[in-house]
Amino acid sequence: MLTGSIRAAEDWSIYPAAIRKALTFLKENDLAAHEPGRFELDGDRMILQVLDQTTAPRASLRPEVHRKYVDVQFLAAGGPERIGWYEDLGDNEVDEELLETRDIIFYKNNPAAAEGVIEMRPGTYAAFFPWDVHIPAIEAEGGSAPIRKIVIKVAVDTL
Repeated sequence: MLTGSIRAAEDWSIYPAAIRKALTFLKENDLAAHEPGRFELDGDRMILQVLDQTTAPRASLRPEVHRKYVDVQFLAAGGPERIGWYEDLGDNEVDEELLETRDIIFYKNNPAAAEGVIEMRPGTYAAFFPWDVHIPAIEAEGGSAPIRKIVIKVAVDTL
């Protein structure tokens, strides 16, 4: 898992080229004003999703993982948002498996997981690899809030 801010003077040179390309796209485009939907940036190698959501209580959300893509999640506007995450140690019970149609597995909540939290503000990103269980769109202390969430799906085989 990687996290940071596109506004910071970070050195992305140690990141894989495909992740750098996704972060550069986020930095150079005003995605808060982009129309919602799903758009190919590089065929099925890099896909842009522009989502309008409302954060929700943690208990109402399911943990998820992806196998074919790295999820580069970016908060473009609104919030704040929290994202829960933990290692996929193989001890999670599958709630719903949609790998063929959506490259996603939803797990049941795992009370044994050592879940951490990432605090997202506009301009921050978090990249989740196939071994990173994540729970996006968790409400922060102020309660639920609308968010403009950008997800760039980067094919694992491009890393």
